[in-house]
Amino acid sequence: MKSAEIGLMGLGTMGAALALNIADHGFDVAVWNRTTQKTRDFHNDAGGLQDKVHPSESVEDFVAAIAKPRAIILMVPAGDPVDEQIAALRPLLDADDLIIDAGNANFHDTNRRARDAADLPYLGMGVSGGEEGARFGPSIMGGGKRAHWDRVAHILEAISAKYDGAPCATWMGEEGAGHFVKAVHNGIEYADMQMIAEAYGVMRDGLSMSPAQISLAFADWDKGALDSYLTEISGKVAAAVDPKTGKPMLDVIVDAAGQKGTGRWTVIEAQHLAAPIPAIDAAVVARNLSSQRDVRALGEALFGAAPQPMDGITLADLEGALIAGKIICYAQGFEMINKA
Repeated sequence: MKSAEIGLMGLGTMGAALALNIADHGFDVAVWNRTTQKTRDFHNDAGGLQDKVHPSESVEDFVAAIAKPRAIILMVPAGDPVDEQIAALRPLLDADDLIIDAGNANFHDTNRRARDAADLPYLGMGVSGGEEGARFGPSIMGGGKRAHWDRVAHILEAISAKYDGAPCATWMGEEGAGHFVKAVHNGIEYADMQMIAEAYGVMRDGLSMSPAQISLAFADWDKGALDSYLTEISGKVAAAVDPKTGKPMLDVIVDAAGQKGTGRWTVIEAQHLAAPIPAIDAAVVARNLSSQRDVRALGEALFGAAPQPMDGITLADLEGALIAGKIICYAQGFEMINKA
């Protein structure tokens, strides 16, 4: 059997999408998942890419299926599972085999793992774009030794998103630099989403607009300077109807937001760096407030929840505020990266 050019462990949503993306770009990829049936199902469902996907049912067979010097992408949950997987892999690998942690890791953990690896090849890699991005073109942020990045750059650049023909994949610096940039990127995204949510709130409560009218406003903004995935999807979500109740989906969804931690890490690190990022900070605070539904219900019982009309505000005003806010939160995020 032909040896795979790269391996991928962990066939969850992101791992499966990334493996198919690698195969779709002509690279042979070895795959393994802790649950054997998931590995089998993934290969069976790979369609025309089956010949490029090499499934293994044991870690030993998986390692043997990859051409030397090996490169293995870990797509396992952040935290202890990464350390456990690295510990299980290392005895099976040669000294020049490369491990790439592509999970949503805290960059401090990546720094530690890089130091623990010493001279053994190791990269921390931020991957952005969700499932669709992983499948058809993610943004990739690498951290570690430049020579280790260069070994796999041809694959990572090929599978990444492109902007004006340039790959959205590059080396960000030593150790956890890639995961650090990914965290700040997520923090910027938190702020972007919070501002969109606040614009929705102004339209709903201040301007008494219906979800259908709000949907049209977002769709119109998406044709101009606010053209982006988040603006586009906000318009579609505002137009969505809950099939069970027939009500607008936004009126049915519970108004409590969770978080995986990257936005929080960004705010914590900004304090250490003395880098002011108030837009991102406010967005993380808003998420934390949203999760305290019992407290908010008590407040509503005391003070009511009557909408406050906002006379004199126009949709053009809101669009301008969103454009300004987007510029501000990006500027704050980039300045924090410069500080670091």
